[in-house]
Amino acid sequence: MHDIEPHYRWRDQYIAAQDDRSPFYGRQYSEFQYSQKIYNYFLHPQWDYIGSPTLYAKMLYADYHEGYVIIELFGEWNDCINNDVMYLKREIIDHIAKHEITKFIILCDNVLTFHCDDDCYYEEWYDDVKEEDGWVCFINTREHVLDEMNQIYLKNYIMLGDEYNELIWQNLKPGGIYQAVQNIMSEYA
Repeated sequence: MHDIEPHYRWRDQYIAAQDDRSPFYGRQYSEFQYSQKIYNYFLHPQWDYIGSPTLYAKMLYADYHEGYVIIELFGEWNDCINNDVMYLKREIIDHIAKHEITKFIILCDNVLTFHCDDDCYYEEWYDDVKEEDGWVCFINTREHVLDEMNQIYLKNYIMLGDEYNELIWQNLKPGGIYQAVQNIMSEYA
């Protein structure tokens, strides 16, 4: 797990630690000192701790003009024990929403498991963004993770599913991902 690092190809365009509107503003990172863990496994030091012992994040890009952000997640998303969605919502989402971000692209390629509890925070997140014509979209959710998310009907609040799992985003620029999500939304609307 220590060699799985956040996507870094856009660092010439955006670095959350240098963005004074980011919840990660001013953070210092080491490339060589591994201190964060999920269970007994060290993580790459570029992942950001958000309060959860099992779920980490990286804010990869924010476009304040268009009102969207791209966040990559890593680890075990466990709402049953850790209430990870609460950490994600309170520590990142609520913070950047103050800066008129209403569209959230969440990259779930590295979410290894998901354990659901209830949908209250997802519903709150949906209610927060729908008034501003915003949305939340999960990209590339693993099949077993998607199955678990479907058990609590997250599709009522989050755009997720097969149509969003076929998006090959790694070679796109942030604007290309945003446009691809918009295209999928209009195609399936």
